[in-house]
Amino acid sequence: MKKNLLFLLIFIANWSFAQQTVGVFQNDSLSYNGYTLLFPNVSKTTYLLDNCGNVVHTWESDYNPGLVAYLLENGDLLRTARIGSNFNGGGSGGRIERFNWEGELLWSYNYSSADFHQHHDIEYLPNGNILVIAWERRTSQEAIELGRNPQTVTNDGIWSEQVVEIKPIGDSEAQIVWEWHLWDHMIQDFDSLSTNFGVVSEHPELMDINAGSPGVDWIHFNSVDYNPELDQIVMSSRHLNEIYIIDHSTTTAEAASHEGGNSGKGGDLLYRWGNPEMYDRGTVDDKTLFGQHDAQWVEPDRPDAGNLLVFNNGINRPAGTFSTIDVWETPMDADGNYLIGDTTPFGPSVLDWTFEDTPNNQFYSSNISGAQRLPNGNTFICEGRTGDLMEVDYEGNKVWRYVSPVVGGGIVTQGDNVNNNNVFRAYRYGADFPAFANVALEPGDPIELEPTNQDCQIFETIVSTKDNILTLENVKVLNNPVDNQLFIENKTQETVFFEMIDMLGRPILNGQSSSPLITQNVDNLSAGIYWVQIFNENRNRRYVEKIVKR
Repeated sequence: MKKNLLFLLIFIANWSFAQQTVGVFQNDSLSYNGYTLLFPNVSKTTYLLDNCGNVVHTWESDYNPGLVAYLLENGDLLRTARIGSNFNGGGSGGRIERFNWEGELLWSYNYSSADFHQHHDIEYLPNGNILVIAWERRTSQEAIELGRNPQTVTNDGIWSEQVVEIKPIGDSEAQIVWEWHLWDHMIQDFDSLSTNFGVVSEHPELMDINAGSPGVDWIHFNSVDYNPELDQIVMSSRHLNEIYIIDHSTTTAEAASHEGGNSGKGGDLLYRWGNPEMYDRGTVDDKTLFGQHDAQWVEPDRPDAGNLLVFNNGINRPAGTFSTIDVWETPMDADGNYLIGDTTPFGPSVLDWTFEDTPNNQFYSSNISGAQRLPNGNTFICEGRTGDLMEVDYEGNKVWRYVSPVVGGGIVTQGDNVNNNNVFRAYRYGADFPAFANVALEPGDPIELEPTNQDCQIFETIVSTKDNILTLENVKVLNNPVDNQLFIENKTQETVFFEMIDMLGRPILNGQSSSPLITQNVDNLSAGIYWVQIFNENRNRRYVEKIVKR
């Protein structure tokens, strides 16, 4: 794809040997300025890197990750850790740790027993509690009594999934304040004598206990995310190639039933997508997810805000062996209910946005991996199996790339072959992220040994997060889609400032007016998607809307 000439690639590696193998390969002016949280699968160290790959901070644990870590707004590091257990599936964790900025362990808690075990992911909630996904052991007798085909059950039974909300207490305790168990929402058409016998296609809100392939870990959740506006949770099932949304507003008792909560549906599945064959409303040809990871809602004030995003790994994808980042809008009615027909699967049938590399087989990770939509419209991607981190703009152009030098044997020397440098996920935090407000972020050396002498420049980001900005009321865009004129209603009786930004985060036009009806000529703009932002005079309140220019 063509690069905008105003944003030429400025970073060029200065090779001191035959070929670069790790570290920063690219950092141009369109990259989102910030700091990357890197927690390699095989390392007890969590790194914070600037856009030039220099280490600005580290945390040390006694455990390898299991498998995720997050930087909190106060500067604390929340991470999972892998401990021994009877659950030996991929992504096994079992322990949660919280460190302060100085590296002191403030709190730790093992969510693990003979019957359950945390794995893959956690989610930090606005109230300070933590959502945990965990395997839940069920005996072979329990499974068969609930209608599981006995030929698919071993003496070890099967693992179901649970989501629990825990409240940290002290330095090593926690209280379970809410819980949801998938086991309470099973259906099957195998055993007519079982209490949950039914027509699977008539109940997409329930899980077919015989869906998918045989195996102990037959569901394999690998991510959990929370939407505070909806009070809902989304999980990703790698083995069933589906994502699921459930209602978090329920009580624990309601979550075990089919009634209650904001949805009125208790703990049943509110929405599912990716593989309608799992509820008998499609065939293998209708599958759209292929071993996906990291299902999440795109955060507010970012392009495609409120839509779902996944790293679609592409396992057994009919079109070929390649990964994509997929974004789609969930179909909802005016009351917030997810729409589905009487006999058709949940929509949509088309994506709103996708990233596919050129050629597509250059971008592929058979497992792990994740992605994150950034405030400037770019997408930060972790191609997990190769430890390859990249950032692409909304048109799919690569603007930043980094390969992790952390391998099973330690740290590699620049130029050496690299393997076993898996990274489950990574995250980019803006330079204005609250955690960095009162700390010194002095760049040190890169992680890799004998790094190249790189002329790398840090660029200020075009659009930054503004977590302290409140909503500006009494203004709105009156026409969307937009043709040759943009109309803005202003009932504030004050002067407002407006601007249009393209999907690369570049300002296209701006102005100010106190008129109750603001008219702006946009006839010269190319067709596409833009953002309109309207501010008050102090710029501490803002209205944002995504518009379509026809």
